[in-house]
Amino acid sequence: MKSVHKPVLFKEAIEFLNLKENGYYLDGTIGAGGHTIGMLQATSGNINILGIDRDKEILKIAEQNIRSLGFESKVILRHSKFSDSFKILDELEWDKLDGVILDLGISSYQVDNPHRGFSFHENGPLDMRMDRSQGISASDLVNSLTYEELKDIIRLYGEEPLAPKIARKIVEKRKLSPIKTTKELCDIILEAYPAKRRRRSKRHPATKTFQALRIAVNEELKELEDFLSKVLDRLNHGARIVIISFHSLEDRIVKHFFKREAKDCICPPGQMVCICGHKKRVKIITKKPIVPSGEEIEENKRARSAKMRVAEVL
Repeated sequence: MKSVHKPVLFKEAIEFLNLKENGYYLDGTIGAGGHTIGMLQATSGNINILGIDRDKEILKIAEQNIRSLGFESKVILRHSKFSDSFKILDELEWDKLDGVILDLGISSYQVDNPHRGFSFHENGPLDMRMDRSQGISASDLVNSLTYEELKDIIRLYGEEPLAPKIARKIVEKRKLSPIKTTKELCDIILEAYPAKRRRRSKRHPATKTFQALRIAVNEELKELEDFLSKVLDRLNHGARIVIISFHSLEDRIVKHFFKREAKDCICPPGQMVCICGHKKRVKIITKKPIVPSGEEIEENKRARSAKMRVAEVL
């Protein structure tokens, strides 16, 4: 069995799922299998799990880890986007679920593999695709988008105030030769960053741009919105939705979705009579997001931006 890196907020996620024996669960971002294995161990394997991931490489690791513990009969693995999980549920003839967990963002396995192109710490191809059978890579975007498109992606998805400078520098450099590697892009970003700002920055100057391109390549925000628009129809009464995000835009989408679905009326403010007909469908379990402890952040620096929100279906 490969070493299973314990996911961020692992203990809290398993507890908040409020697992039921013989229940049916979806792990929409199974990764190496950390949460799924935790769910199985918490119930002595008396549950059924559909585990999905876009990354074929990491799905193989999850399969090995689950089989090594003897839980393979309780888990069905599929290579897919989690927004397409409902089609798979139909194929399996699973009507309703008793819980869902999404651990958004990228895994340590992906970040630590320079050949995947997610990290600027080591040189590798500028790829960033979670599913390498998908066509568009980060290199494709960087070399083909207009200045305005690049600026908007870096500013919106990376929340990078220097987006105009970085986009301009990318366009300038790619005229000389295509940008193909993570080091090339990282060097361009460093060149766009004023030295004084680089010295004051708590994070590496390339962090936000790399994050923005990754989100754009994998359409991560659209994927999340698509999933949330369908998930409530496939959940039993009392089912829990546990979502861990690492980006403010993802967290905002989850927060607003939960708030909207926890209301009876979603008419615009000032509307005298309700005309929307909306009925609340969830109860928010976490009034404020759950965040990692100082101890967990000390052990895993990547945990520092994690936020977990939980809702229960009424």
